[in-house]
Amino acid sequence: MSEIPSTKPYLIRALYEWCVDSGFTPHVAVMVDDTVRVPRAFVRDGQIVLNIAPDATNQFNLDNEALSCQARFGGVAQMLYVPIANIAAIYARENGQGMAFEVEARSATEADADAVAEAAPDEAGQGEAKSPEPPPTDGGKPRLRIIK
Repeated sequence: MSEIPSTKPYLIRALYEWCVDSGFTPHVAVMVDDTVRVPRAFVRDGQIVLNIAPDATNQFNLDNEALSCQARFGGVAQMLYVPIANIAAIYARENGQGMAFEVEARSATEADADAVAEAAPDEAGQGEAKSPEPPPTDGGKPRLRIIK
C-alpha cells in the first residue's frame, strides 16, 4: 500500500494561486538548513522570507517535493531551492492572511538520509527578493495558524 501524500504542497499551491488571483504578493517563510539553497547573507535566525510573486521570480516551480525558482538578491540572480518540508508559512504580504505549518528541525544527517531515500532507484516515480519581514499581526495576535 502506498503512502498517502501530504496535503502541505497542495495547500501551499492553493494559497499561492489565491494570492496571485487576488492581486496580493505571496511570501513564504522558510526554515533554513543544509537542504535549502538560498543566499546565506539574507538568512536571519535560521529563517528567510521570500517574495515568490510572479514578477519577483523566474523559472518558478512548485511541486510536491520543493519550491524552486530564480530570484534577484542585491541585483544578482540566484537559483533557489526550498524543500516543501522547510516551508513554515505562506501568506499575503498586504494583509498577512495565509497559513503556517509545523516544521521539524532536522539535522544534516537526517536531511542527507531523506535525500538518499528520495533518490533510490526502486522508487516510481526576475524580480528583486526582499529582506525578511514577519507577517502582519492584528493587535499582537498572529494571523497565521499552525497546521499539523
